[in-house]
Amino acid sequence: MKVIKASSPRTRRASARPPASRRARARGRGKTRTATVAKRFEEGFGEGYREGVQAGLHSFATGFEGTSIVIPTYNQLDMLRQCIASIMDNTDLPYEIIVVDNASTDGTASYLQMLGGQVRYRTLEANKGFSGAVNVGLMMAKGSTIVLLNNDTVVAERWLDNLLACLNSDPRIGMVGPVTNYISGEQQIEVPYADIRDMPAFAREFNRSNPALWRRTDRLVGFCVLFRRELFRQVGYFDEGFELGNFEDDDFCIRVRMLGRSLVIARDTFIHHYGSVSMKALGDRFMLVNDRNQHYFLDKWLNPYEWIHRILQLTDESGRSGYDMAALFPSGVAVKGLGATVYWIDGGVRRPVEGVLSIPIARLSMVDIQRWPAAEPISAVEAERRWLATEGPNREPQGLVRLPGGAIFLIRGRTARRVISPSALEGWHLHEKPFREIEPEELAEFEEGLPVIAPPQLRQAL
Repeated sequence: MKVIKASSPRTRRASARPPASRRARARGRGKTRTATVAKRFEEGFGEGYREGVQAGLHSFATGFEGTSIVIPTYNQLDMLRQCIASIMDNTDLPYEIIVVDNASTDGTASYLQMLGGQVRYRTLEANKGFSGAVNVGLMMAKGSTIVLLNNDTVVAERWLDNLLACLNSDPRIGMVGPVTNYISGEQQIEVPYADIRDMPAFAREFNRSNPALWRRTDRLVGFCVLFRRELFRQVGYFDEGFELGNFEDDDFCIRVRMLGRSLVIARDTFIHHYGSVSMKALGDRFMLVNDRNQHYFLDKWLNPYEWIHRILQLTDESGRSGYDMAALFPSGVAVKGLGATVYWIDGGVRRPVEGVLSIPIARLSMVDIQRWPAAEPISAVEAERRWLATEGPNREPQGLVRLPGGAIFLIRGRTARRVISPSALEGWHLHEKPFREIEPEELAEFEEGLPVIAPPQLRQAL
């Protein structure tokens, strides 16, 4: 009998292998499938990215019912870390954190990138100062309320709850600020701790909401202020004419009060403030920056509190309410925001100018420009004619007049509006308009209108 030996498992596997040519073809098909899959993945990823970008663009202006916490920062990474950690640990209400870095050189940009989606941030190519960084944050903010917060602060339990309770208690309140351990003015209080590690226990007992402790004030310091998004639309951006820091918060407070909104200190709310760390880092330059900003402030307002009082008187007498900064801007001027379009401002509307203007153009933010309703275009020739005109269509007086003492008024119809300062005159290029001298008796024939204030300076596209 012939015995046939069974093949071993190794023999069976070897004999089951396809020929080399078939294996090569299979490898080729596998590579082709892999390349096809990779190509389809790349196409799908690209399409998904494009759809995501478009969705982001369409939803860019969409806000949310929460608070945008805007933190300008410059070369204080350890304090920024501490500030952000304190927000995350002590904020239960809906919020977003927006950090604007003024070109720090201490690793701040890498830290923000490492945080990923926990914060929204932008790193500026140069130090644009407090106003410049805040303005970028305001442009990015999506919340129905906004907090401007220094990077050298540490917040505590119920900080945002208490501030919101105060702000929402009265629609006439424009801005709210807390008390702290280190600040100028009425917001500083004595604290029992000497070590920051003991602050949370103190603040936990201190931060108990109590409307009896809310106090109206003439000034809030910008280390921490809360306001509604609506107020930002009415007041506009911070004035970037204030270099690096100091006095820009005073300027913003004045504009808020000119709209009839009050400022309130929530004396039931405490946060810790290390105090002016970035400004102190300027060393010998600090006094130069401070003096320069103080002069700019005084040149812009002369006597701001007198003007606040007079504006509120005029609006009370006329029954006017719900106005914004456009009511304190002049008519008969050309303005420009983003893009190439120039607008002629007159009669409470903005009219696109068709053609090239040879008259001076004031630069504004789009927030400022969009307060005026859009109207039909006007030719450059007609806008220039109106710029130079000293009479209106019905031969009513218009243009600039000057009293013997030097006070300048903008006349439109039967209304005379005082131009409050040389900065206001130059900010709108009104000093380049023709004007005529008049006597006080002639001015008395006109009705007093709201004064003309200076526009905020902008040094970036907003």
